[in-house]
Amino acid sequence: MHTGRPGQWSDVGRLAQEYAEETCHAHTTTHAASRTAAGPGSHTTTHAGSRTAAGPGSHTTTHAGSRTAAGPGSHTTTHAASRTAAGPGSRTCPTHERRSTPMTNTDVLAAGMADRELIVRLAFGSMAAQTLRAAARLRVVELIGDAQRRAADVAADAGAEHQPMTRLLRALTGLGLLEEHTPDTFSVTPAGALLSSERPDSLTSLVRLLTEPVLVRAWEHLDGSIRTGDIAFDTVFGTDFFTHLAQHPELSLVFNAAMSQAAGETAAALPSAFDFGRFTTITDVGGGDGTLLAGILDAHPALAGVLYDTADGLAQAPEKLQQRGLTERCSLIAGDFFRSVPKGSDLYLIKSVLHDWTDEQAVTILSHCREVLPPGGRVLIVEPVLPDVVTTTAQSHAADGGITYLSDLNMLVNVGGRERTRKDFEEVCHRAGLSLTSVTPLAEATPYSLIEAVAD
Repeated sequence: MHTGRPGQWSDVGRLAQEYAEETCHAHTTTHAASRTAAGPGSHTTTHAGSRTAAGPGSHTTTHAGSRTAAGPGSHTTTHAASRTAAGPGSRTCPTHERRSTPMTNTDVLAAGMADRELIVRLAFGSMAAQTLRAAARLRVVELIGDAQRRAADVAADAGAEHQPMTRLLRALTGLGLLEEHTPDTFSVTPAGALLSSERPDSLTSLVRLLTEPVLVRAWEHLDGSIRTGDIAFDTVFGTDFFTHLAQHPELSLVFNAAMSQAAGETAAALPSAFDFGRFTTITDVGGGDGTLLAGILDAHPALAGVLYDTADGLAQAPEKLQQRGLTERCSLIAGDFFRSVPKGSDLYLIKSVLHDWTDEQAVTILSHCREVLPPGGRVLIVEPVLPDVVTTTAQSHAADGGITYLSDLNMLVNVGGRERTRKDFEEVCHRAGLSLTSVTPLAEATPYSLIEAVAD
């Protein structure tokens, strides 16, 4: 297919290697009528008619007629007739202040290349995701196995062409999932092994769900959801996500498997991170196939369990519990947590449920838990807790590479829910008649936290 001027896709591939050497005394110079977005610690000079958005810790110099929005802790120099909006903690200095040691062209080139490479890598992100999807669908990792294999043999076993398979395997190698030992001979890396559906800790179903065309289509309308606040999925498909899921059994199976895989790490970390010994019975609200509850019951033999979800959500639970030898200790109850929650437990566990829903809906779910909570009972919410301010330090929730914030946008476009801060959780709990007693990061299952609540 003719795509326009010759070589334009090659130009896209070279973006990460190009950088203009034209520079002033600053890291970045943007000319008339331009808009500049500067990252943390950057120094931006913007000329007439421009608009500049500078990140935390940035240094911005703005010339006549410009508008500048600077982030927290930024350093802004503003020239005649300019308008500057500086964030909390920013300062405005006179125009004569300059760096004591000017950056060399080499310094500028290196800083600029890193910034450009970041943007290009992110722009290629959807292609990387589809590369994972193709590998999962073709069972590439299973076909390679534990030894080195030639691409021709993998292609033959997959029913694929040799040359395209080689290109796929090399792309996976570039992503760190395979290793090429000699030309056309590959093996699987530890990270790549997680794409094997034969492993108990496989992430294949999670990859397939997150790259599912149905979910991706809603993401194509993210800008519309941001403008209007509407759920893009509902607009595109004419129904909500969970109704669509119930109408498509094959997709429902993928969703259930993905949720089980996503719960695996938490199921390993949670049993020793919370004092379950003070309770007698735990109800896992929206617990799916029981992966998380099974991990808790395995580690605490005196504890009885109740798995509560819709009939579709519980579809794989009997097999899971039977495999773990827990059928005598765990009851299955099908129902709708928007209508009620079964009574009889002194601990109600809610993992990765509230973020699917609006605040009003979250209050409804929590209220039903509160209604059946006995004296001394607890509600334990397991979800990410967003910091009040996004940072990029190793101690922050952004240490997961921003995935939690992407999850927040995914909730926006596909189901209408949201990730929440501690204050957000305090508010929805208060409205449901509950009070937060503690919020504890689950260190072995980042970015989750344990949010404990009691009756008011």
